[in-house]
Amino acid sequence: MRWKWIFIPPLAILAMVLFAFVGGEIVMHLWNWLLPPLFDWRRLSFWQALGLLVLCRILFGGFGGHRSGRRNFRHRIRERCGQTTPEEPERFRQRMRERFGFSPSASESPGQ
Repeated sequence: MRWKWIFIPPLAILAMVLFAFVGGEIVMHLWNWLLPPLFDWRRLSFWQALGLLVLCRILFGGFGGHRSGRRNFRHRIRERCGQTTPEEPERFRQRMRERFGFSPSASESPGQ
């Protein structure tokens, strides 16, 4: 049983390196295929494409682990909304109208 666990860390490292290589190649080939002919931009090297992939991952994807937090947040909101009485949503709307100065009767006035 212990021998099986010895192979997991090297395989995980190999999988990460393979993923980075394949991802960098895909980004490089897509960029070099599309953007230089369309917009007359420079071609990318493999390392630039890998850097672009990492930058996009940081800016748009994060590093994982945050999806469960979203799910928990949505679950908590649904739970709270399910426990409200019919009067509570109307009180909430009224407080928001007062706080932000929105009055539906003002927009329906005959002078406008």
